[in-house]
Amino acid sequence: MAEKAPSRGEIFVVDDDPAVRDTLSMVLTAGGYQVICFADGAALLAIARTRTPACILLDVHIPGKSGLDILRELHGEDYPAPIFMISGQGDIAMAVSAIKNGALDFIEKPFRGSEIVARLDEAIEAYARRQAQNVPSRIASLHFPGREPLTRREREVLEQFTAGASNKEAGRHLGISPRTIEDHRANIMKKLGARNAADLVRIVMTTQRQGQI
Repeated sequence: MAEKAPSRGEIFVVDDDPAVRDTLSMVLTAGGYQVICFADGAALLAIARTRTPACILLDVHIPGKSGLDILRELHGEDYPAPIFMISGQGDIAMAVSAIKNGALDFIEKPFRGSEIVARLDEAIEAYARRQAQNVPSRIASLHFPGREPLTRREREVLEQFTAGASNKEAGRHLGISPRTIEDHRANIMKKLGARNAADLVRIVMTTQRQGQI
């Protein structure tokens, strides 16, 4: 009998729809992951605070506390694994709000199993790569006086952008879809008061020079 291939890690799936849980469990198990499913956020919180998975898939609409509430309780941006929100087509605004609260990206229903596995593979690998490199970002220490602070993820996107990366290249490096990279970029420009891409680069370079004086 052939030996069972080692697991690529655990993925926590939170969705109140049994059909969605079953589908994701089947697809992700076939992709080499161990899958643990939860029907509500409270059950997830009880485990996610003591055990770190490779990734979390969290539905926006779940019984009790919403997916966004759970994301905040997990301190999404500082949680030691990428968190994806699962959203229906009418939940895009809420999904974007979740990204601002630390979700890495969102997966829109209806979804294709092969695409989900590929996206999670990329996100998990990108996260592990950044953790292993552990190189301080030159953007991370920048302060933009009088401007709304950038989140850590926004600083990562800004560093990619100022290095000349396209949305697609930045997304590949960070494990985020190009569409979400564009959302981050628009938010960065709004926070820093940049009129266009060239203006954004000028603001960053000026701030860097001032910090060196």
